[in-house]
Amino acid sequence: MMSAYLDFVRIRFLMMLAYRVNYYSGIVIYAINIGAYYFLWKAIFGEAETLQGFTVIQMSTYVAVSWMARAFYFNNLDREISNEIVDGSVAIQIIRPYSYLLVKMMQGFGEGLFRLLLFMIPGMIIVSLIFPLELPTDPMQWLVFFIMIWFSFLINSQLNILTGLGAFFFENNQGVMTMKRIMVDLLSGVVVPIAFFPGWAISVMNWLPFQAITYLPGSVFTGRIHGADIWNALLVQVIWTIVLLVPILFIWRAARRRLFVQGG
Repeated sequence: MMSAYLDFVRIRFLMMLAYRVNYYSGIVIYAINIGAYYFLWKAIFGEAETLQGFTVIQMSTYVAVSWMARAFYFNNLDREISNEIVDGSVAIQIIRPYSYLLVKMMQGFGEGLFRLLLFMIPGMIIVSLIFPLELPTDPMQWLVFFIMIWFSFLINSQLNILTGLGAFFFENNQGVMTMKRIMVDLLSGVVVPIAFFPGWAISVMNWLPFQAITYLPGSVFTGRIHGADIWNALLVQVIWTIVLLVPILFIWRAARRRLFVQGG
């Protein structure tokens, strides 16, 4: 059975490979985006050596790795699930002998794997040649970072699945998906590192899953989180991965009952 799920990873990877030119151009777009943030933060720093514990080179490294990591964990599972619910094709997939939600996760991973190999890694190499970055020299730091962005993918995909399943209960959940995407980019630390938020906002965000998507992996990569705190950050990701399973399974169970009523 697991080999069947792995086939979904392979098929989605090959589908993405067919449109790889779009992602090559995406590297250029991300590089321009990173450049804009780099010069913006450089202007904000001015003559200051540090801001909120960030040095200039730490900030440029954080911006680069955060946007490139986003290329890996980003997917449109919410839109795919929503479209399949709206057009009714989800009914056929539910009766097939596999888990619909697990299939979606595997498809998302196939897309993420493509982005990792042909977008994130080459993009990071190109960006490091253009902007002054400080890359880790400790192999263990690299290993932990890649483990953490794997959990970033899981958490972001779970949030996407939760949002997509909203189409069972709303006639149109486009607004919810847009709101979710803005919240993820803003509250995860892609646009502004969480350290720059007011104290009360940081206290609130510490109880939300968004920091586990970008801010924690980026902080480990740049060395802002080190030592035993690295394992604490990884534990936060593991906990949120488990916690988010609860509402997903609950909503999926309720959604299937609702689909049965509509189909009856």
